Amino acid sequence: MQVVVARIGKPHGIRGEVTVQLFTDAPQERFARGEVLGIENFKPGSAAASVAPTGELTVAGARWNKKILVVRFDEVTTRNQAEELRGSRLVYEVPEDEGDEEGFYEQELVNLPVYLLADVPEGESPVDNPAVGKPLGKVTGLQTMPVQDLLLIKLARSPRLASGAGEEIMIPFVEEIVPEVVPSTEDEPGFVLLTPPAGLIDLVEDAEQDSAQATEQAGE
Repeated sequence: MQVVVARIGKPHGIRGEVTVQLFTDAPQERFARGEVLGIENFKPGSAAASVAPTGELTVAGARWNKKILVVRFDEVTTRNQAEELRGSRLVYEVPEDEGDEEGFYEQELVNLPVYLLADVPEGESPVDNPAVGKPLGKVTGLQTMPVQDLLLIKLARSPRLASGAGEEIMIPFVEEIVPEVVPSTEDEPGFVLLTPPAGLIDLVEDAEQDSAQATEQAGE
């Protein structure tokens, strides 16, 4: 499985170094000297192909400039070459026997529907469950941070929301707030369950929710 570990940003200096936006909590491993990373959705003939014809980049070195990681690749020696790679997302091939037992990759999370744990009957899936209703929103990304990761969620039009439909919010990706994540499989759709503390999401009271759901069902 391929996982996105970073996105190449601005060139840094004139010798081909680039800044990267990290999507991994193990930058020391992924950007160790000699590591080979692929370019996501690589296409021959693209701007990136003029710098990395094989679609791969070999790490020559990495260093921190304040809180930004600056990376050198063997294939990139000029600022112009670095500019050609700007915006490229770098992927790492995860061996089948290398699991991430304590976390999730962004690819596993994006587009998963999000529900409130309190609304889901114990032991049941919330997806397409009439007893649960529509999801609060869906996962749009994962931000890896030094202290704790953040789950990006785009809120939907849900009877559970008092306001905020269409907004993208950031939720601390900790067990107390995100107690359950079920990735999708070939046979079953996945989902995310939340137990947000008061004030994190603008929710309606239970009585208001019941009224809104009844109105919605009557109109269907």
